Amino acid sequence: MNLTRGWLADGREILFYDRAPTQRPIVDSRDLPPVSTSAQIRHDVLADEWVAVTTHRQSRTHLPPAELCPLCPTTGDIQTEIPEPDYDVVVFENRFPSFALGAAETQPAVRAEPMDERRPALGRCEVVCFTSDHGGSFAGLPHDKARLVVDAWAHRTAELSAIPDVAQVFCFENRGPEIGVTLHHPHGQIYAYPFVPPVTARMLATVRAHRDATGDNLFGQVLAAELLSGTRVVLQSEHWVAFVPVAARWPVEVHLYPRRQMPDLAALTDAERDDLAAIYVRLLSAADELFGVPLPYIAAWYQAPTTRDRDIAWLHLRLTSIRRAPDKLKYLAGSESAMGAFINDIAPEDMAERLRSAVSDVPIASLP
Repeated sequence: MNLTRGWLADGREILFYDRAPTQRPIVDSRDLPPVSTSAQIRHDVLADEWVAVTTHRQSRTHLPPAELCPLCPTTGDIQTEIPEPDYDVVVFENRFPSFALGAAETQPAVRAEPMDERRPALGRCEVVCFTSDHGGSFAGLPHDKARLVVDAWAHRTAELSAIPDVAQVFCFENRGPEIGVTLHHPHGQIYAYPFVPPVTARMLATVRAHRDATGDNLFGQVLAAELLSGTRVVLQSEHWVAFVPVAARWPVEVHLYPRRQMPDLAALTDAERDDLAAIYVRLLSAADELFGVPLPYIAAWYQAPTTRDRDIAWLHLRLTSIRRAPDKLKYLAGSESAMGAFINDIAPEDMAERLRSAVSDVPIASLP
């Protein structure tokens, strides 16, 4: 991995990850106003959760035509967020961040009135461009490009975790207009949260209580049970196992676990990164075979918080989709949205079998 750092015209950082050594002067000649953020977090006292309020994001770019895509390389008179004519993988600070280290300058901590606690939404939001090909996808990446994305995830996880105000680093990809993406170009994001999000907090509280009661790691026991049963295992390799969880909430839901416990992506060995790049591309390719159309999905990496529970956390990915048929979507209606009680129309065992069949149609890419 070859890394080049630079700065965009408004002071945001940009990082180029290249497969080979590359000279990049990184000159952004756009006339951009400084980034301004109104990001703050407010405390929900009943749920004991933090909610971000980001009114400045209402004006962010929304589904521009391909010729005006801000994530494509800069060419001719079309100047984009990437001030280079081509690239392998690029990461840069989001111009419309939900969390920003500069938020404290405009959003001081305040308790405006009883039950109203507010804080600046400290943290960082980054965009990860997987490829310069506007019409591409992660599933279509060759092995060395997919491995480069894995290395970029690991590098960003390590650097962002070292920021004092960051409590958890979240790498993810929203794919498809059905999910709500605002840019079609294949890309993901990284959120560096100033708090541990609710899903992570609840999950780790359960895992810690289980360890205190039994001495065992619940993540490891779940993985071992799925391997023993085999009914819901979709794909496995030397270092990774993909399975549909027994209580899947979503029509398509696959969890991808490393075989050994580790806190985050930065802890992966070279062999584990190589293996991940291969199995992940196969999994995404199989997912696109399910309904005969590109699958809208959220691919979310669950990593350990930066300063707590690192002894019990088990890095894993959850791939979920709201598509339940070629022409039907799963909407989160009353039970799911109001009560958090999910109702799944597809049995996890049936979905696992369908995914296994789709995997068998995906050729195995040869590793270098």
